[in-house]
Formats: sequence, C-alpha cells, structure tokens
Amino acid sequence: MASSSTSTSTTTWSKPRSRFLYSSKDVFGSSSSTISFRKKPNAQNSIVCALQTPSILQFPKQSVSKSLNNPIELLSSSSSSPSVQQNWNLLQKVAAMALDAVEDGLKAREKLQTLPKTADPNVQIAGNFSPVPEQPVRHCLPVAGKIPEHIQGVYLRNGANPLFEPTSGHHLFDGDGMIYAVKFDNGSASYACRFTETQRLVQERAIGKPVFPKAIGELHGHSGIAKLLLFYARGLCGLIDITKGLGVANAGLVYFNNRLLAMSEDDLPYHVRVTASGDLKTGGRYNFDDQLKSTMIAHPKLDPVSGELFALSYDVIQKPYLKYFWFSPDGKKSKDVAIDLGKPTMVHDFAITENFVVVPDHQVVFKMSEMITGGSPVVYDKEKVSRFGVLDKYAENGSDIKWVEVPDCFCFHLWNAWEEPESDEVVVIGSCMTPADSIFNECNEELKSVLSEIRLNLKTGKSTRRPIISPEDDVNLEAGMVNKNLLGRKSKYAYLAIAEPWPKVSGFAKVDLSTGETKKFIYGDEKYGGEPLFLPRDPNSEIEDDGHILAFVHDEKTWKSELQIVNAMTMDLEATVKLPSRVPYGFHGTFINAKDLATQA
Repeated sequence: MASSSTSTSTTTWSKPRSRFLYSSKDVFGSSSSTISFRKKPNAQNSIVCALQTPSILQFPKQSVSKSLNNPIELLSSSSSSPSVQQNWNLLQKVAAMALDAVEDGLKAREKLQTLPKTADPNVQIAGNFSPVPEQPVRHCLPVAGKIPEHIQGVYLRNGANPLFEPTSGHHLFDGDGMIYAVKFDNGSASYACRFTETQRLVQERAIGKPVFPKAIGELHGHSGIAKLLLFYARGLCGLIDITKGLGVANAGLVYFNNRLLAMSEDDLPYHVRVTASGDLKTGGRYNFDDQLKSTMIAHPKLDPVSGELFALSYDVIQKPYLKYFWFSPDGKKSKDVAIDLGKPTMVHDFAITENFVVVPDHQVVFKMSEMITGGSPVVYDKEKVSRFGVLDKYAENGSDIKWVEVPDCFCFHLWNAWEEPESDEVVVIGSCMTPADSIFNECNEELKSVLSEIRLNLKTGKSTRRPIISPEDDVNLEAGMVNKNLLGRKSKYAYLAIAEPWPKVSGFAKVDLSTGETKKFIYGDEKYGGEPLFLPRDPNSEIEDDGHILAFVHDEKTWKSELQIVNAMTMDLEATVKLPSRVPYGFHGTFINAKDLATQA
C-alpha cells in the first residue's frame, strides 16, 4: 500500500543547487516577497501568513558562469552537459561561450530591477504553486469512503511545473507541462505524475539550463527583446533546434480519436499515452498526420453528438491573426477558415452550439512594439470594443461571421453556449473578468470574475449581459465545466471553482444557470484545490446532475494532497483518495473511461 507524503514541503531534485523558502503576503496579491535561506527545512514552523504556505524547492543544477580570463578552460568545460557539448564543433563551442557570457551580463542587470508580481517567481510559484518532481506509479492508494462503481478509467489534470529554477522573470503560465493522473480500477486507485516531454523540455534538460524564453514572464521590455535575440542566435548557431516547437503543453487536455492530447496555445498538441499500469508516456508532437500546420489553442471543443473536434489557432505577428478549423471523428481536418481581426488578439477559449461556433474578440491584444518602450506585449486596449462572432460550424469562409458587440466584456473562459431560435439568440455562459489583463500585468485593482449570461441577438445585432448569481451570493468563479454530454446544448448546471482567496480555490459551486441558485462545496479548513471535473454516471442519463465531481485538493496544514470525489446531486463527499506526493495547484483536466483506454492509439 502506498504511503502518504511526509508533512514537510521538501521537493527532491537531482543535483540540487539550493534550498530556499519563498514567502509573500499572498500569492499574486502582493508585490513584496522575500527569499529566506535555511540550512534545514522546517515547513511546519515557517508559515508566515494564512494565505501563504511554505515552499522549499530543489531544482536541477544549472550552468555556472566561468571567467572569460581563461577561454581554454571555458571551452574545455562548457556550461552545457557533455552529451550536448560533444556534438558541437569548435565554432559552436565558442558561440555557446559568448552567448552564455552575454546572458550572464543580462541576468546581472535584471537582478538590479524590481520585478512586477506577475513576473516574480517568488510570488508566481510560491506555496503549493511550486513544482514537484515526477512520481512513478504508486498502486493501492489509501481510500476513505467508497469510490463509486461507475468511476472506471483515469482522471488527468494538467499543470505548469518548471523543471529549472527561474533565472529571471517567470509567470505561473510559463512552467513546463506536467500531467497528474489517478487511475481507477474496480474501487482501487493508483497515482502517477510525469512531465510532458515537449521539445523545449527535452532540449533544456540536455543542455542543463533554461534557454527557451518564457512567453509571459520574460518577454517584456528591452531585456525581453535581448532574450529573443539570444534565443534566435542559439538557433542560428545550431546550439538548439527552434524548428520543433516552443510550447510547454501545460494547459488543456482532450481525448480525441483514441489519443490523449496535451495542449498550450503556443504549439501543436502533444500525444501522451496512459500505460496499462497507469503511468504516462509522451508520444511526441501531434500534427494529425501532417494536416495541422499551425498552433492550436488549449480549449478545443468536442461535440458530444457528432464526435467532431472544433479548434482555433491565433497568431501574434502576421495575418490572419485567427484561424478556425475542425476535425471529423476519425481525425480528418477541414481547411483553415481565416477570421478577420483588426489586431492580434488573445483568444484563449471559445464556444460551440449545435450549428455555430462562438468566437470572442476581446480587448486583451498583442502589441509587440510595447517591448521597445519597456512594456509587456500583452496589453489592454481601452479603445477597442469587445465583441463575439457567430459563425456556421461548417463555414468555408470567415467573411460570413456575424459580429455582435458586448462592451467591456472579457471572458477568459466560456463554459457553454446554445441556440434559442424562438428569440433569434445565441446564449453564452462565461466568467467575465475585470481588470481584463490583471493576470498578465500588475494591477492594484481587485480582480473579479463574474459568472454571466450573454445573449447575442443574430437578428438585431444587439447583446445583453447579466450576472447569474445574486450580488449577496456572488463569488469569483473560474475554471470548471458543464455536463460534457450537453456541451453546445442548453444546460441547467455549471460546476465552477470558487477562486477565493484569489488565486487559490477553496471549493466549487454548483450553479443553476437559469435561477442563479448556488450550492457550494468547500474542500476543508486550509484545504485548496483546482478545477472541478464533472463525470456523468451514465452518458444516457436524463438527469443532468447524476454524476460525481472529482478535484485534486491540497491540505496546507499537513502539506498532503488528496483526490476528493463528491456526489453532484447531494453535494456530499463520498470518497477521498490519499495521494503519495504533493499535487500543485494547476489548470484543466479530463477523464478517460476504461473502455476508451483500451483502444488508445
């Protein structure tokens, strides 16, 4: 039987460089942070605030700067690992030496500057946002209660888990992708977590340090430009291969056409296999048999009736800034449909109905010129008016899209959408976030995420928007889902994370989308989790909430993690799976039933 994790927060890595304790007023909520060095970790006595738990990290040893006064020694002892160095010629070794020296100088300058909290690793990966090492399969985990009989298969959740200690700016979204998996087999449970072996992770691990720029934490201001130039210089010198993808695959997961795909919107998906024992193995970048030539966002939509997969791809440099496409159930891709956007825009999510796709065009845009003046390329455009585009699912031309303005609306995620033909409306359910760019840029205004119903009238071209929950019951709701069998169809319930105290998740809410009635499930005293996943008991059930909620939960008092299983109808906790290692707070998940696991490609 697997043993529980220890009560300390120590993370063991090969060749540890340092141990340090992050502490801050609150994660994402304070610009002040400290690093306290300790000879011995003492997790239980080092909690400095109710909102902040300790994090003692040990990262793999990275390259150490060497003096330029002895170039012969430098060449014979490259900062890269021997396995990489032996494949370099003399010119490449000299280039590596020079570029490393430039990078060291750049880092030294950066240390003199104060990082915003949105790019400060002391804030972004503090507490249980901090990374963990891989965990091989542990079987026969302790279970309190009884695992429901219909839960047969594997629950998987993605997350950002940096392999190396950040050397400069770092945003939570920048971490390397790691998948956490609990496999269920006739009332028994096993656990494993593995990095998704992206091309960037494989190359950085071979070199021994991070060399790919972090899209959010580093690419701002003059230093961001310099790091981009360093990155491309290493590519030109053949020190790294920049043609095999830059993505981290840390956000979304979808099971489609017998394949589990791990995704982030900066690359192709990665194919990950679940082994018979419950372990995880990366199969590589997946381009749908050479059909997909561009990136794909992390939230494709799987139609529960047709079995088709619908997706978007956005570009921050060249037109078309947005493309739409879909795949038949057997994986055949449609042609790309260009959607005309005036500016490169962040389109993190979208929605489908029975006949349409609903595409947001909001006010968070990419403006690369901001880097020249020292800013972030991700900006809020106050002159732009937010709008939603409604396009036929099988359109061959993006010019047919119908745009409906929805002023001052930014939905990072959309939970569902459906058609109401009697009123010529498309109804969209999403969480409207203000300030719109607060996740990416430092802001003193308190973040709010309001669950909203947005109605798009296709006849008049007008919109309405209303909060679903009454003001006295309102809480920040972010990350969640509806019954997957009703995606694109009218649904009664949504299951959403209670993101309080932001950005931690104290529980989840079951919300009646028509009445606003809200039932809350709190994970426990000083217990926090992530996105709730609703698993229907029977795909053919006529009772929409007949199923269970699965969620990873972490106890910040004991520093132990578990998987909680809650009855969605009664909102009662039915089972708790004790996990053998800590599970950091992460992003989105999925469930693959045992029958589908048996037919994996």
